[in-house]
Amino acid sequence: MDSVNLEVLRCAVGWIKAGVPGTLATVVRTWGSSPRPEGALLAISSEGRLIGSVSGGCIEDDLLERLRDHRPSCPEIVTYGVTAEQTRRFGLPCGGTLQVVLEPLHGGNCLSEVLERIERGELVGRRMRLADGSAELDDAVPDSAIVFDGNTLVSAFGPRWRMLIIGGGQLSRYLADFALALDFQVTISEPREEYRSSWTVPGTTLTAEMPDDVVLAMRPDRRTVIVAATHDPKLDDLALIDALKSDAFYVGAIGSRANSIKRRERLKLFELSDADVDRLHGPVGLPLGSRTPPEIALAIVADIVARRNGIELASGTSRGDASGACPVLEP
Repeated sequence: MDSVNLEVLRCAVGWIKAGVPGTLATVVRTWGSSPRPEGALLAISSEGRLIGSVSGGCIEDDLLERLRDHRPSCPEIVTYGVTAEQTRRFGLPCGGTLQVVLEPLHGGNCLSEVLERIERGELVGRRMRLADGSAELDDAVPDSAIVFDGNTLVSAFGPRWRMLIIGGGQLSRYLADFALALDFQVTISEPREEYRSSWTVPGTTLTAEMPDDVVLAMRPDRRTVIVAATHDPKLDDLALIDALKSDAFYVGAIGSRANSIKRRERLKLFELSDADVDRLHGPVGLPLGSRTPPEIALAIVADIVARRNGIELASGTSRGDASGACPVLEP
């Protein structure tokens, strides 16, 4: 869950506990270009406070006016950008349309329970019925941010996306910067003192523990990304073995095509199935012709973001049989 949506959720729970009337707006469908993705949240209080966003600003203003005139007792659906006039009025990108569910805040929303589960580091689904606004929690969490059929809204909630970077070299610094900009919680596993002492990226967690121990302690889930970036099999391989056995969303390793093939052969000696090994993205990243550390970091992050958004691009990251983004690069 990104930090913006988490702030919205915390604020909404606070309003419920304080008895402040409010409404939770959730983007449930988008067509064409849209300012905010499905699952984006906005909380609107009866006093006119807005936390979060569903657009660039104009839709928020309209929602505020709408709720001043009529505060629904049950969830309602509002659609923007259906007509050309609406597109111009609300500043939506060309052809953009979005649909928002407005949900009155109350104790039956189960949002307090959702927040508690998030703070315990758990993924949880919330199923809300539009007919009466009743909600319940579900451990069957959808892979997408939301699933909406017009009658029931199922939302996926969980902790922030996490990225574990193995190695604290130059590439890792650029990769960490990109990941932080994308709201990842970033951890660097660097047991080598010479690299650890020169780490200078604020906002990250730096640990001297061995990478395989860090992987086990993190208990990777479907919102965890692990990238091995040391070129040292003693550090990378043991961590990759545990990572590939986990539920991690994305596991990658830098290196040339030849080294990536050798790595896969080594990994198969450690009770990993072909399916496990095939999960490894290596050479990691999109084939952008990257040569410099910032270009390679960009290629890696671009592949992660595309896959997180459900888009399969022509990458060189599977089975080691195509050109990848990363040449041999010492950290």
